[in-house]
Amino acid sequence: MDSVHHIWCPLFSQEFQDLPDGAETTLTDRPLTHEELMHHVPSIFGENRHTSRSEHYAYIPTITVLENLQQEGFQPFFACQTRVRDQSRREYTKHMLRLRRAGQITGQHVPEIILLNSHDGSSSYQMLPGYFRAICTNGLVCGQSLGELRVPHRGNVVEKVIEGAYEVVGVFERIEEKRDAMQSLILPPPARQALAQAALTYRYGDEHQPVTTADILTPRRREDYGKDLWSTYQTIQENMLKGGISGRSARGKRIHTRAIHSIDTDIKLNRALWVMAETLLESMR
Repeated sequence: MDSVHHIWCPLFSQEFQDLPDGAETTLTDRPLTHEELMHHVPSIFGENRHTSRSEHYAYIPTITVLENLQQEGFQPFFACQTRVRDQSRREYTKHMLRLRRAGQITGQHVPEIILLNSHDGSSSYQMLPGYFRAICTNGLVCGQSLGELRVPHRGNVVEKVIEGAYEVVGVFERIEEKRDAMQSLILPPPARQALAQAALTYRYGDEHQPVTTADILTPRRREDYGKDLWSTYQTIQENMLKGGISGRSARGKRIHTRAIHSIDTDIKLNRALWVMAETLLESMR
């Protein structure tokens, strides 16, 4: 599986550092600069479409789309790209940006537009609503039922992406309403267990799950000890994506769960967890 090469830019200042998994990370209180993006996520600057694409493929580099979005007040605070084995695809590979709008840069929960694209034909422009949670520098994805849009590589791509960005912004109020409803819903123990079990089964299947529901329901900080649906969902999401939980392999060997470093797996799992929480909310109203 392809890994991820990324920059992470929430609310604090920190120099670039090398992490054990080979990713480079920076924390900052400002949007990413073009220089930082060029150095760490070169695929958004690709000058040409990949040779596998036909002449009907409307090639618009992501940086052009980003610059137009910046003129509309959207700034990148996170960027990553897939690290590929085939180096000829490095400048065309899938990448992800998380954008915040002017006036919504800081806060406990910051709404974001997640922008996905590639220039090798593996991905259309895709936009999803998300949340950045400051306390744990964690990015949530609020698809699939709210505001998910795709723009194929044909026609006036830039205009369609900008229109799509405003459509995603338009669902933020509905997401806030969902969040408030989740915060107001106190879950009985069986419901919390059911949500955690659904998450484990989705991630690992039925045959072997290296950790238990109790493990992924254990908060990493005091603020998450609430029994409401929102706190439960956030705890499960952080534990599933950040990994590091002690468990057992199928052969009984002690292991620690791995953090998610794949763009596709991150989005797929993140989105599924939101849908699970949303479904539970609707079933208990």
